[in-house]
Amino acid sequence: MPQTTTEHRTTYRRLFSLPGTRAFTTGNLIARLPAGMFSVSAVVMIAGSRGSYALAGAVTATGLAASAVAGPWIARLIDRYGQARTAVPATAVAVLGSLALLLCVRYGTPDWTLFAAYTATATTPNTGGMSRARWAHLLDGDTGALHTANSFEQAADELCFMLGPALAAFLCGTFFPEAGTLTGAVLLMTGVLIFTAQRSTEPPPSPAAKGGPPLRVPGIPPLLAGFVATGAVFGSLEVVTLAYADATGHRTAGGAVLALQAAGSCAAGLLYGTLKPSGPAERRLPWCLLAMTTLMSLPLLAARTFGSLPALAVALLLAGMATAPTMVTAMTLIQHRTPEGRLNEGMSLAVTGLLMGIACGSALGGWTADHTSPTAGFAIPIAAATTALLIAVPSRAVP
Repeated sequence: MPQTTTEHRTTYRRLFSLPGTRAFTTGNLIARLPAGMFSVSAVVMIAGSRGSYALAGAVTATGLAASAVAGPWIARLIDRYGQARTAVPATAVAVLGSLALLLCVRYGTPDWTLFAAYTATATTPNTGGMSRARWAHLLDGDTGALHTANSFEQAADELCFMLGPALAAFLCGTFFPEAGTLTGAVLLMTGVLIFTAQRSTEPPPSPAAKGGPPLRVPGIPPLLAGFVATGAVFGSLEVVTLAYADATGHRTAGGAVLALQAAGSCAAGLLYGTLKPSGPAERRLPWCLLAMTTLMSLPLLAARTFGSLPALAVALLLAGMATAPTMVTAMTLIQHRTPEGRLNEGMSLAVTGLLMGIACGSALGGWTADHTSPTAGFAIPIAAATTALLIAVPSRAVP
């Protein structure tokens, strides 16, 4: 299997010179973009039709909870039977769920049908995890190149979650309320078909995976707890920023300001991938979390000192620069500690932890913004990042 050399610093150009990498990356990016589109599209579509943001939020929250349950199960099937054999039918079920939701909204079916339809979208495979698994398969033994690949994947995550909501809002507002969901479903199915068609780079299935479930492996539970805390950073920061923009009379600018945080993380992720890793990931993670904790104080400082949205935008751009290095390092640890043949399951558990944290952070951030002030709410991301740091420091000695 072709690999990049370890004695030279890996560049993105060298990384994508490997046969098949550009093709599977293209399909993966197309399939990953809808991840940032579906929830926004569903909220716009349901709230516009039923006149209830509470109903829209409940439906999307139900889908999030279902994804947290179904995600590791789908990933385990992918490890056991292969990406193409599992991801295509799983995606087809998810797409049918999206289309069913669209039709239920369009034709005014009872509210419970919205929950049932959106729950079916939980079978969407973790395309980012499948892509990272391909890199791990191709670059086995080349830690420098794998670091660069993981950095690219994290930057791609940030880019998709930055562009996805904006594209969804544009489609729903410019054409018709269901346009975002319809486009997302088409992109997801198309991207997965392109991605899984690249069989030469697909990791071989592991019908008899070595080791037990990842949750029972020493070092994995603390990592997952750290992912929950990190997710709380993201969830609380999003809600509090939107509340702050609303309170300062710039409701429509909230999304653009949040996009700057993702842009900062995307840029930092690409830069981080060009640097040679210094020391093992176990030692790097606490330093990354310390940087994230420190930079997360900037939004609170900007809100209290300047009280303006432009100042907050700059602070969020800077705060985002610690996000990608932290996520890259944490995902690298997941790859190192997950038993052979269970990599997709391990990374899916990490995503589940993030989703749980985002949900908890969103709830706590919203409660704080409502009962105290949006400015005070910016303390929640700091507390969540500090929690992640305190979890990581004792567990760094775990091999």
